[in-house]
Amino acid sequence: MCSEMTTEATTVLPGSFYSFGSAAGDLLNPAADDGSSSVIPLFSPFQYFGLTYQQIYVNNNGFLTFNQASSQFAPNSFPANGSQDVIAGLWTNIDNSARGVVSYNQYTSGSVLASATQDINNYFPNLTFTASWVFVATWDKVAYFNSNTETFFQVVLISGSGYSFILMNYGDVAATGYPVQAGYDTAYSTDYFVISGSNSGSSISDLKTFSNVNVPGRYVFRVDTGSNTNKNEIVGLQGKLASFLDLTDEGNKQIVLQQIQQELVKKGLPSNMKLNIKKVEKMLP
Repeated sequence: MCSEMTTEATTVLPGSFYSFGSAAGDLLNPAADDGSSSVIPLFSPFQYFGLTYQQIYVNNNGFLTFNQASSQFAPNSFPANGSQDVIAGLWTNIDNSARGVVSYNQYTSGSVLASATQDINNYFPNLTFTASWVFVATWDKVAYFNSNTETFFQVVLISGSGYSFILMNYGDVAATGYPVQAGYDTAYSTDYFVISGSNSGSSISDLKTFSNVNVPGRYVFRVDTGSNTNKNEIVGLQGKLASFLDLTDEGNKQIVLQQIQQELVKKGLPSNMKLNIKKVEKMLP
């Protein structure tokens, strides 16, 4: 019996979400606690930190894997130094057998590619980019295990012109007492990124408010090359920083550091760089 089928209902899109639902021709994951899709052959190879993948799995618990499906509901904390590459939209204990739909689709032509091309050129203006393939996985109003909550998010993979990107969209995300993790990690954590606040179930509702590209609820990462391809190493960087945020607050500090990190990654620096902000007081004579 086939466990995947065309969706039967159309979902209204939030402003920044890519198309999904029956109108988009999505396929459904099984409505099963800790379930996953079967192996999904990719219409186009996806470069992920120096490796090339031709298949993917959409796991109901909020994350993507390449080599095998996973039923793991308790997320690894990034960097996990594990043996598998992971892209986590919101890895936690999700139960779509109780509520909600997990679906996916991929595109090699049409309006979705046009939107992806425009988005990436807006966020990475130093690149000349044309999307040739887009993969969209959507968790639509899914519930956490043994709860009546609704959570809505999307993971989009985009490739073309020799580049690869992850785009994550967040709508309403319910708070939870379960462990959570959002971002990405590579095998043995040579490259990884944790979205600020995403490892705290009490604060993940803020994911729809913040961003690293000035679009509330959206996070975008370039992921085609690994850190071992960057031959130059910066061991120190000094500069002046002005912010309207209170940088004595640890949460605000992490938001600013992630924005700086993404700008440096756009310039080709490794995504696993370590950044910190230190306050320097100048004493007048």
